[in-house]
Amino acid sequence: MSIIWTIIIGFIAGVIAKFIMPGDNEPSGFILTSILGIVGAFVATYLGQALGWYRPGEGAGLIGAVVGAILVLLVYGLVAGGRRRTI
Repeated sequence: MSIIWTIIIGFIAGVIAKFIMPGDNEPSGFILTSILGIVGAFVATYLGQALGWYRPGEGAGLIGAVVGAILVLLVYGLVAGGRRRTI
């Protein structure tokens, strides 16, 4: 059940992170934003468990998932921004 909960929280976190971090190099599609939010929630869960903030089997909360989604959006913006440059 924790994986399903992480996916739901990640979906919501992706939408919130997109509103917090709008930009030209950010994903513009709803599905891609949601997927990056879900990835961010899993990243936040993994880092939180590695740092001892969460117990094994416990997922990141909404705030942690939003922070994770923002980090993933930053990385995506850096990677996509490098590819979109034209001469």
